[in-house]
Amino acid sequence: MQYFDTHAHIGLIYDDPIEQLFVTQEARQASVSRIISICNSLSDFNRVYNNLISAPNVYHAVGVSPSEVQRAGKTWQTDVEKLAKLPRIVAIGETGLDYYHKFGDKKSQIELFIGHLDLAERLGLPVIVHNREAGYDILDILKDRIPSRGGVFHCYSEDARYAERVLASGLNVFFSFAGNLTYRNARNLHETVAVLPLDRILIESESPFMVPADFRGKRNMPKYLSITAQYLADMLSISDEELAKALWENSNRFFGLPNDGAP
Repeated sequence: MQYFDTHAHIGLIYDDPIEQLFVTQEARQASVSRIISICNSLSDFNRVYNNLISAPNVYHAVGVSPSEVQRAGKTWQTDVEKLAKLPRIVAIGETGLDYYHKFGDKKSQIELFIGHLDLAERLGLPVIVHNREAGYDILDILKDRIPSRGGVFHCYSEDARYAERVLASGLNVFFSFAGNLTYRNARNLHETVAVLPLDRILIESESPFMVPADFRGKRNMPKYLSITAQYLADMLSISDEELAKALWENSNRFFGLPNDGAP
């Protein structure tokens, strides 16, 4: 079996470049054959991208998170477009809306989000969507602006009713679940999994956050991804092997990567 970690903040796990590479090596030993590295700011992206340039199992997304809306700068779109042409860039993001933390104001967040969606369309890349208490604004925007390559709701946090509404809209989207899926009180996530087609599901570590329940109190790592996968397989009443195969195929389809072999 092999797994695909579709969202990991490797640069937030460790600052040291040697330790960052070690994270990716440990992941491969734990059957995590591919990782998408996520950075919230462009300054972080340059540093982490260069640190991981020798890691063959790591791909990258590039963008400006809503947490950085007040520091995006006037040239962010030009900068993202330039960086997106580097090798192993497979997505735009993470981007989206976060009304919980109230970064900047809603108007600025929405403008930043739409700018990323338009850029993803122009570059022919999928988009990684961050949503925190902004689900219906995000859905309304995606109905008009989702890029042709589609998007993923990373670290899904809404309920089953919202997922059903997204599916009914016909949007080309995936739903990605992190380690909090394993929490007993995550009823909204458990109910959501029950209504989703298997071919729309991805998983992620969201490391160093959202550590699976078995490792509560520890820093999350991509190497723990199989715990989330095993929990999901039990929920769906399928074998670990069947789930791993489906998730691998889903992830590669979304990011436009070859399905056979790794890295």
